[in-house]
Amino acid sequence: MSTPAGETAYDRINDYGAVRISLASPSEIRSWSFGEVKKPETINYRTYRPEKDGLFCERIFGPEKDWECACGKYRGMKYKGMICDRCGVKVTHSRVRRKRMGHIELAAPVVHIWFFKAMPSRLGTLLDMKTSSLEKVIYFQDYVVVDPGDTGLKERQLLTEEDFRRAQEQYGDAFEADMGAEAIKKLLERLDLVAISQQLREELDRITRENKNKQKQKDLAKRLKVVESLRDSENKPEWLVLECIPVIPPDLRPLVLLDSGNFATSDLNDLYRRIINRNNRLKKLVDLNAPEVIIRNEKRMLQQSVDALFDNGRCKRPVLGSSNRPLKSLTDMIKGKQGRFRENLLGKRVDYSARSVIVVGPELKLHQCGLPKKIALELFQPFIIRRLKELGHADTIKSAKKMLERKTDEVWDILEEVIKNHPVLLNRAPTLHRMGIQAFEPVLIEGNAIRIHPLVCKGFNADFDGDQMAVHLPLSIEAQVEATVLMMATNNIFSPANGQPIISPSQDIVMGCYYLTASRKGEKGEDKVFSSPAEVHLAFAQKKVGVHARIKVRLPVNKKVRSEISGKIEDIPRTPNGLVQTTVGRVIFNDILKPEMAFYDLALTSKYLARIIADCYQLLGRRETIDLLDRMKELGFRESTRSGLSFATDDLRTPHNKDAVIKATEKEVDAIQKRYQRGVITDLERYNTVIDAWTHAREQITEQMMN
Repeated sequence: MSTPAGETAYDRINDYGAVRISLASPSEIRSWSFGEVKKPETINYRTYRPEKDGLFCERIFGPEKDWECACGKYRGMKYKGMICDRCGVKVTHSRVRRKRMGHIELAAPVVHIWFFKAMPSRLGTLLDMKTSSLEKVIYFQDYVVVDPGDTGLKERQLLTEEDFRRAQEQYGDAFEADMGAEAIKKLLERLDLVAISQQLREELDRITRENKNKQKQKDLAKRLKVVESLRDSENKPEWLVLECIPVIPPDLRPLVLLDSGNFATSDLNDLYRRIINRNNRLKKLVDLNAPEVIIRNEKRMLQQSVDALFDNGRCKRPVLGSSNRPLKSLTDMIKGKQGRFRENLLGKRVDYSARSVIVVGPELKLHQCGLPKKIALELFQPFIIRRLKELGHADTIKSAKKMLERKTDEVWDILEEVIKNHPVLLNRAPTLHRMGIQAFEPVLIEGNAIRIHPLVCKGFNADFDGDQMAVHLPLSIEAQVEATVLMMATNNIFSPANGQPIISPSQDIVMGCYYLTASRKGEKGEDKVFSSPAEVHLAFAQKKVGVHARIKVRLPVNKKVRSEISGKIEDIPRTPNGLVQTTVGRVIFNDILKPEMAFYDLALTSKYLARIIADCYQLLGRRETIDLLDRMKELGFRESTRSGLSFATDDLRTPHNKDAVIKATEKEVDAIQKRYQRGVITDLERYNTVIDAWTHAREQITEQMMN
């Protein structure tokens, strides 16, 4: 990808074809950088200007003021791109302070904490070493043999201080052992990935053929995977050890002056400051030829400070801030629910959304939701303002907003107009599957609660006991089309999990349909014969037959009749005369089905209603199924109202011996209480015997009721 003259890759931030995450080599880190950060200072507390070569340096990260250098020699857009000969700052826009990076040159190499502490340890797998052994080497506790030479030592063998001294006395300079990140780097540089890959494959083949030691097989496969990944990505193993550290742009780790005169700063600044202080101290100690013990200790501290910058939570002793809490490191900024990916990239806050309690809207069609007028007015505000200007009711946005506040008649007319064919999205938390967000056409209603169709509750897992829902407005044409075509409730009839109807009747609707289709002996008009369903309707309207009466009705000979056989819906054979034994209610229910569908002669539970919906979809398609669902809803609500079904304590059978058992138990408890007062039993014994007495009474009453 070529870069136009005078531009850098940073100026074209959205010009990319793909994103790839990979290891950065030291030379690549330096190529990103606009200069080395050498001092731990941030800003001068008298002038409030960034310190030179510090963490906020204008020469490295760009000017704080637009088109002005640090010293003020060059001011204005006419000097764009010039570098001041006095302060060294490039004259450009201050937003570059969100893009330009710096770097810190480390006085000693440092191992990246992600690759040796995060499980499974990539570094441990690659070097075939335990994580605990790696830690001992990295934190300067033990030596590791880098090159065994012609001695009896093995490569990557750990030596304590004493073992190392003994080996030096025995072999002299015939072997090489080291500690810290430098030792790890030397080991990584010595790796021949092609040879290791070949060797691992041969060993894996041998163990697979012998079919023993499954754990060894797993370990070899794991190591081979890491080796092949490094080869395929063309990353070098020694890049896992850092020689320099990138410093992120200052506007991503701001330092803000508060009204109180104090400064609020990002935790990253403290973590960078620790690294720079320790790095500078290590450089001085090396220049002074300090004793090895002191230098080693300083290197360990540098390693720990870099670990804290990358992943403070994973350190044994996290760096704590002023309020005794661990500082937020780079890993903490990108991981978890509040991290960069889940909070900002995958989930975004949107303009134009609302939230309210939901109530049932039995009068709605399946594709509709009831939207309170005050919510609609707020959601569709920009559309209303544009239409007010187009129609000449307002000249400016300000005057249009005033009309909105006054809620004039024109505003309500325009609101009715703009909500037509403009779907809204309803979301109920937690959104566990795709049915958690669905699109609906809004219908303006009075009040403050959102109304939803009773049949879509199952998909949202919603009920009307105080649940709340969020409303979102798709703004662009593409978003509106997507909402209508993919997310509309009428396009989500079936569950993506099992293919069963998810929009199926429940609660009152099932109760109404079951009541209507139930059969009862001895009903008025039982065993009457009717020539057609229309005649049944007429007789029922004139109260000649009861809704649960068993009757015979003639149906077209070619019409299938389905009934319940052994718990399943099956087709039953027809008689030549076309008569079918059924009930009045079942004839009424089948009236809402299209003539092409079968006649269902059974008491309808929720399972059988779902089956009817699936049959309708298979036979007649989506549009007809949606109409059937609405007809089913209306019929279910009407019949459950007509049934007058209710449930009270009088409907429950009370065991005849209940009062006697309770009185006997009360007497027993009084006797226990008296024994306690006389000091015959302890308080604990009293408590336990009272509990036992009432438990026994409850069991007696339950047993009587069950029998």
